[in-house]
Amino acid sequence: MKKLVLAAALTAAASTAFAGSLEEPIVEAPVVVEETQGSSAGIILPLILLVIVAAAVA
Repeated sequence: MKKLVLAAALTAAASTAFAGSLEEPIVEAPVVVEETQGSSAGIILPLILLVIVAAAVA
């Protein structure tokens, strides 16, 4: 009788331990923070191109 109760208890414990599904866990992507640059950084390339074009014309 003790073995029957022990087997029933182990069966109940094992069935609740594996109650979850086998789906992959959802992992959210990390947040990427882009650093801002100064306002003068965007004007350097057009100024260089302007100097090259002016030198080619002259």
